[in-house]
Parts: sequence; C-alpha cells; structure tokens
Amino acid sequence: MRSVFQRVKSASVDILDGEKYRSGEIGKGAMILVAVENGDTEDDAKWLANKMAGMRVYEDADGKMNLSLKEVGGDALVVSQFTLFGNMRKGMRPSFNRSAHPDVSIPLYEKFLEYLELELGKKVERGVFGASMDVSLVNDGPVTIITDSRYREI
Repeated sequence: MRSVFQRVKSASVDILDGEKYRSGEIGKGAMILVAVENGDTEDDAKWLANKMAGMRVYEDADGKMNLSLKEVGGDALVVSQFTLFGNMRKGMRPSFNRSAHPDVSIPLYEKFLEYLELELGKKVERGVFGASMDVSLVNDGPVTIITDSRYREI
C-alpha cells in the first residue's frame, strides 16, 4: 500500500454524484491519500495505519517535529487514490496495472480505515471509494510524506 500524508490546517472532500455533497471535513490533522497495490495484504493495511498515526511530523513545545497525529489529537481525512501507482516508464500515458482491482482494494482500504481509527481512537473522515471527488486542503508547512508498505525506506 502506498500513501501520501499531508499535514494540514484543514481539508475536505466533496463527492460529485449528480448533486455535489461533502463526505468528509477536518481541521488540524492529516490528509491521507491511499492506494492498494496488487499483492497487498491486511498486514500492509495494519503497518500503514500504524505509520500514519505515529509519524512524528507535528511540532512540540520547542518547535521541533517530534509529535505524531495521535499525540496531538489531530483528525484524519482519507481518500482512496489508485493513481498513486501510476507508472510512466513507457510513453506519456501512465499505466495503472500495479493498482489492485476494486475486489481486492476496497476491503483493504476499509481495513486500513478500521486500523487507523483504532490507532487514533477516533472516527476517520473519508471520501467515497471510486467516486469523482473534489479534494481541498490547506497544507501546513508544507509537510508531505510518501510512504509505501513494500518500500519502507521511502
């Protein structure tokens, strides 16, 4: 599983399905984009949720990035985004063949949300899997971290 974690002052996601409606909105916290790759398992979802909750990118009293989302009591807004596995090796059009089929990715995405809620001890706001969405955020810092459960050195 791959994620893009953005420290935010605020974020929201609107679903474009006939009429536009807001499915999630947060204040201070993290906007997390998540993609499931072919071959990912529940262990990947659990590992990634632990990393998202525990990543120390929020300032402590001395102004150092030393606190986690969990420690600051921040909110999380999670949006599925299969395009995180876009491959540009050939030509100018990305290939998404590494992204897992919805039959696999939806349950793992849901497991990730479940694990993240357990880690944070609160409800996680979210988009709608596979929907057309307008995502808005005010990036704080900016701080943006890419994480991948298979390439953990990223």
